Amino acid sequence: MNELYSVEGKVAVITGAAGVLGGSLARHFASQGANVIALVHRPEQVEPVVEELKALGGKPSGYACNVMDTAAVSNIAAKVVDEWGKVDILINVAGGNVPGATVMPDQNFWDMKLEDWTKVLDLNLNGTVYPCHVFTEIFARQGYGCILNISSMAAFDALSRVAGYGAAKEGVSNFTRWLAQEMAIKYGEKIRVNALAPGFFIGKQNRAALLKEDGSYTDRSIKVLAKTPMKRFGDITELNGAAQFLCSDAASFVTGVILPVDGGFSSFSGV
Repeated sequence: MNELYSVEGKVAVITGAAGVLGGSLARHFASQGANVIALVHRPEQVEPVVEELKALGGKPSGYACNVMDTAAVSNIAAKVVDEWGKVDILINVAGGNVPGATVMPDQNFWDMKLEDWTKVLDLNLNGTVYPCHVFTEIFARQGYGCILNISSMAAFDALSRVAGYGAAKEGVSNFTRWLAQEMAIKYGEKIRVNALAPGFFIGKQNRAALLKEDGSYTDRSIKVLAKTPMKRFGDITELNGAAQFLCSDAASFVTGVILPVDGGFSSFSGV
């Protein structure tokens, strides 16, 4: 493999590693020889995730961790440093939507549950900020480190329905740009912070919104594909290459970027 793009031997902490996107990234980085530290939400998820990663490469380990618990994150970070002497990469994937923070076509804004609005902001925005708060201190001491956050197409345009999720992901994008400049200016060029903005991928959370029971497209899918020049949904593995690039030395002069992986959705006006 071209050394410029290599992540072999890197210590990569990945939150949300039991989820669809986090799991895909964890498996990919393990297959590329990274030592993946998988953070998952529930204790029973640890062993299956780690066993799967062991079959792919590197020397993985896993921990059950609520990323909103900074004391728990700090404790795990200390264990990782004790074991490996460093942390090279932090990938913040933990997140997701909360149904009560959506506004469906037959609802009004005031039908949205404000407590769920707070939950979705916490899960996505604070669920990104808190691990960064812990690991950037390690990166500052080391003098190097790479962070990859997960934004969304909902941060590029105000998508219907997902009011809370869109606001949270726009916050992730803004925070990513802020942290990138903060780290580079104060702690040097070798600490980089970027984000991916996935386009539309059919997964567990959005399957009902995009596919009918017979597998045909919903009206929402038709609207999405009409604004996607490639005229298809993405495959979750199509995020892996972009993630590896941003976490490798090939991106040594790239920081503060929100990189769309979206089949052209964010670049197309529809006209």
